Amino acid sequence: MGCNKNKAKNKDLIKISLHIIAQRNIQLHQLELNNFRNYRRFQLQLTENRLIVIGPNGIGKSNLLESVELLSSLRSHRSNRNQDLIFWDEEKAFLTAMSEDEQIVSLELNRKGGRKAFKNDKLLTRQIDLIGPMRSVVFSALDLELIRGEPSLRRNWLDRIVQQLEPIYSDLISRFSRLLRQRSQLWKKFRIASIQDQNILLDSFDMQMALVSTRIHRRRRRILNRLLPLASHWQKQLSNNKETLNISYLPGSELVGEETESLWRESIERQLLEMRPDEEKTGNCKVGPHRDDVKFLLNGVDARRFGSAGQQRTIVLALKMAELELIKILYGKSPILLLDDVLAELDPKRQLLLLDAVGQTHQCLISTTHLESFEGEWVRNSQLMQLDSFGSNY
Repeated sequence: MGCNKNKAKNKDLIKISLHIIAQRNIQLHQLELNNFRNYRRFQLQLTENRLIVIGPNGIGKSNLLESVELLSSLRSHRSNRNQDLIFWDEEKAFLTAMSEDEQIVSLELNRKGGRKAFKNDKLLTRQIDLIGPMRSVVFSALDLELIRGEPSLRRNWLDRIVQQLEPIYSDLISRFSRLLRQRSQLWKKFRIASIQDQNILLDSFDMQMALVSTRIHRRRRRILNRLLPLASHWQKQLSNNKETLNISYLPGSELVGEETESLWRESIERQLLEMRPDEEKTGNCKVGPHRDDVKFLLNGVDARRFGSAGQQRTIVLALKMAELELIKILYGKSPILLLDDVLAELDPKRQLLLLDAVGQTHQCLISTTHLESFEGEWVRNSQLMQLDSFGSNY
């Protein structure tokens, strides 16, 4: 009888514990790094849905958040070169995390030989299958250049979002980059090739590039259309209803007619053919998603040219909150928010707006040099970790 009572009591305790964990919304439970960046050996157990990583510049705060980004998206906003990610005198690095459903995801980075991805200790034939147990949205100081920086920043931002939602998208980007590189090399070889051989090769490349370009253009435009109402809502909220945000997709190809693969593919093929004389002179392909851009309008005015620094940063905040919300809508759970030393770049008003918007609904990992930016409630309800040369906790 007593034994049955204890079993019932234990079941109740388990239910209560699971309920508490669910309320905390902890997706990432454990993290282990070996020879990653400046970490020889590092282990972390996450007990709250907010983790504030404190330490001086250069100690490895960003590296810690970058490891979570890699494990959740296979991408880094800082570098994708394995050589940059592995401890300087080692040949390999290992990153491992345990998610909320006790799935274990791992990445092996090799100085020579690329990467290997594992799920529950099983080698994956496709690395993109690693994406799923965790998803993340990164907001770093680098993102503050998103509005006023080069178009490549906006393309990379778009690509990170699409890949989170459609992991296969990374194959499209890799394939297009490879075709673009090979096409450029062809023009150098054409100096000794006949005109007929040139046209045969270029026709073949045009067909492939037009197909891949079409699929990239479609996905980028669709994701912007989904983000727009969410970002517009957040822009109004963050500006006290004073600012209306609009977003325009500026494709690097002329997208003729309705959004159908056949129409766009045929149109891009024609454009590539028409641009051959110019391309022959410069060796640069002037048609395709590598020339895409995004335009942000604030109250109908180009935010890149005429928006203040504060308005531009508010747009970035709105875009990041829209990313979080979109992923939650599509997958039913909030992604992990990685705030990489971004609070120091925001004025106190926008710091509070961001922290208030994040609230308790997301698991959030934040790097900072000090705690002055956080109100008492945030500190009391957060797991704090002081990084020294060994990455110790307090």
